[in-house]
Amino acid sequence: MAKLPDAVEQVLQMHAPFIHAVVGALTDRAQLPQLMQTLAAAEQQGWPALVRALRLIVDGKRDDSIKLGLDDEDRIVVDAVLRGLHNPATLPALDQQPDAGAAAPGLAAMIAASARGDAQALAVLANMAEQMVRAGGDMARLGGVMRRLVNGERDFERLSQGMGALGRNLLLDILNELGRSALHP
Repeated sequence: MAKLPDAVEQVLQMHAPFIHAVVGALTDRAQLPQLMQTLAAAEQQGWPALVRALRLIVDGKRDDSIKLGLDDEDRIVVDAVLRGLHNPATLPALDQQPDAGAAAPGLAAMIAASARGDAQALAVLANMAEQMVRAGGDMARLGGVMRRLVNGERDFERLSQGMGALGRNLLLDILNELGRSALHP
């Protein structure tokens, strides 16, 4: 599967405030109690592996073993924190927003690669679908139809059942991208 550098940038942009808060608390230990509350909340919201790794960093551990068991998104966040501790200039910008327009082409490319048997793409897509399901709402419904999309289903009405306008629009964009790029199996 071709590397999608934009995906890393999307993760960094989405989590930039959190990454800055972690690095800020580690450089100004007076902020540590607030960070620990934030980490406890993140753990309750379904990020236990990331929180475990960040607590290891708080405790002074910096080797690669802290990344064991992390998914791709968590690993990107941990790497950004470690780079930021070493050189604050590497921290992601706080004034940028993730590009929602990149979601459909990226998802369509991963769906197509997964349908062609690309194990790495399938693993990344499965991880994304799991995170979407955890997010709830339309994202959960969209995450729930990923397997059907990989298997070649393209019936918009059946796939979009129960989705609101935002979910339906994103699904339609994915289906259009799959059709436009002839990415579907």
